[in-house]
Amino acid sequence: MEDLVKRAREVALAALAEDLRHNGEPFIGHPDGVAAIVRDEIGLPEECIAAVYLHEASRMHPETDISAFPKDVLTLVDGLNKISTIKPKDTRLEAENYKRLIVQYSTDPRVTVIKIADRLEVMRNLSIFPKSSREQKQLETLMLYIPLAHQLGLYNIKSELEDIYFKFSEPEQYRTIKNKLAATAPYREQLMKEFIEPLKEKIDKAGIKYKLKIRTKTAYSIWRKMQVQKVPFEGVYDVFAIRFIIDCEPDRKLEQDLCWKVYSYVTEEYEPDTKRLRDWLTNPKPNGYESLHITVKNAQGHYIEVQIRTVRMDETAESGLASHWSYKGIKGEQTLDKWLSSVRFALEHPTEAKPEDRPMAPSDEIFVFTPTGELRILRAGSTVLDFAFNIHSGIGCRCTGARIGGKAVSIREKLKTGDVVEILTSKNQKPSADWLGWVVTSKARTKIRQQLDEAQRKLAADGRELVERRLKNWKLEFPVEMQGEFCKKHGYDGLIPMYAAIASGEVDIAEIKEFIIGGNQPVQDNPAEQSEEAKRSAYTGTGDDILVLGAKDVKGLQYKMARCCNPVFGDDVFGFVTRGEGIKIHRISCPNASRLFEKYPYRIQRVVWQETQSSGEFLATLQVLAEPDRTVMGSIMDIISQFRVSMRSFVVGTNTRTGDDEITIKLLVPSNSELDKVISLVGKIKHVQRVRRV
Repeated sequence: MEDLVKRAREVALAALAEDLRHNGEPFIGHPDGVAAIVRDEIGLPEECIAAVYLHEASRMHPETDISAFPKDVLTLVDGLNKISTIKPKDTRLEAENYKRLIVQYSTDPRVTVIKIADRLEVMRNLSIFPKSSREQKQLETLMLYIPLAHQLGLYNIKSELEDIYFKFSEPEQYRTIKNKLAATAPYREQLMKEFIEPLKEKIDKAGIKYKLKIRTKTAYSIWRKMQVQKVPFEGVYDVFAIRFIIDCEPDRKLEQDLCWKVYSYVTEEYEPDTKRLRDWLTNPKPNGYESLHITVKNAQGHYIEVQIRTVRMDETAESGLASHWSYKGIKGEQTLDKWLSSVRFALEHPTEAKPEDRPMAPSDEIFVFTPTGELRILRAGSTVLDFAFNIHSGIGCRCTGARIGGKAVSIREKLKTGDVVEILTSKNQKPSADWLGWVVTSKARTKIRQQLDEAQRKLAADGRELVERRLKNWKLEFPVEMQGEFCKKHGYDGLIPMYAAIASGEVDIAEIKEFIIGGNQPVQDNPAEQSEEAKRSAYTGTGDDILVLGAKDVKGLQYKMARCCNPVFGDDVFGFVTRGEGIKIHRISCPNASRLFEKYPYRIQRVVWQETQSSGEFLATLQVLAEPDRTVMGSIMDIISQFRVSMRSFVVGTNTRTGDDEITIKLLVPSNSELDKVISLVGKIKHVQRVRRV
């Protein structure tokens, strides 16, 4: 294995022979420094050290041949090379996305760890870089590498990165805090000894097994606390903290009892600040963090933070999902947390993790760039169309393809992480229904459907206008109920697609005329041309005859209520003799009445209702035009429920010209008097502009 590292360094040494760092020293010093951190401070194996050298060689000189090295080493190199291209923007939101991109590039989880080591070596030598480059590296370190180091549990590296960042970004503040820490160190050590001694004696006598962890905050952490709490250095209570870690069986009741017992010893000896008590024993945080925190004051008035927990709780807080990262309130995605936890395990148990068992980075997302370097995150499997709609819906609608790496591709081309995509557009391009099968993101699907629906509505408006003009010329009516029947006959699920089909020529408008006339088809004008069957089925009474609807003594006569006007008991009506369907009963106000009276007067039948109302129900249709308001529909329902009527359907549409609601209601009513009551009250509802029977 040592030969692997030696060979990799030789390749790097040859490739980087003429390259220098900003201070004029050979560039090979950088990978040498990173390799030392990876080997000595983190403890990664030889293939990771070899990857450090090969990464720098191939990054700076892409022509370098590294194909002879093992596949797992080349995988590490590929991930490191991709991460080196990341240049985050100066926003917190973008930083979070770029942090996820680093993890996405790390198909082998050790890539992220090596990159953090790389950044540590750079920060240790930050003074050799020019000012502009130095500021960029400070920003990247703060936004990307410090959070990742913390989340991975590389706490020493994280603290060192923070302090180096602080040293260069706020040099005066850094010097002040470091000097104060140095000046108060002897006093702090004495204070610790004095604080621990009486507690140690009491706890030992109680037979409680424990160990102590004592930590001093870094200069950066102290400075951040000063900023947030708006206090001076002396006002930061937890410059140092004492942590009692109790060794006991992982029994929840026993653990809590022992923690509270230690707490009682601490508060007996020192004055507690009850406002700063944090009881995460009784009520653990949602992420599982358990601990007891208390700030106490000694006889001299100095404040000290004390944390009390068991070994199990400490391991969970340090290594589990309830890591320090999480309980400070920075929420990570569950998938990312799980993956990073597996990285931590691989670091702590290097001999137990086989190469083929190493966890993989989350792969349900892809990270794609615009030509200007803007990062976009999409679902895995996204196409050029998804990317175009992600940028802007207008660009998506006009997208004709893209260029990826200078190569022209179609709108159906699937993207992968790292692609730089330049969208191509045309003002003549429009979405089609096929596009819905070429996208996977909900945003793209929604925008495409909206565009298709808008186009269909515009087409339907043209179709409706065409039909209305023809109906006026034909002197025919095409009521809503008949329109619904026409839709059903031709397989359309609504009026909009039907009218759109008429506008596009898919349906011949002449079919509407035939459909309307066919519903009221009379006996042929020349009786001699009628079939014998038609003659037998037609009613041959004279115009003076009266058909009494509902009378028990009417024998052998067939009659039906005409669907074009839906007569109701009590309406003024007349009968019309049809071919093969007996007598159709129409209202005098029927839109087709004048045509029937004019062309077929000899087929008109006088009709009256029987004196006593029948027990039957009649179908009636109302059309309501109302301003858009949610209360209207509820008010209509309330009115209908007050009368002896039952609702069959309630359909709400939108007038494409005015934007008003067009409501069509079908009711079963016993008589026209009951229907008139409904019409009258509905017409009085606020926001209702018109109500009419059709």
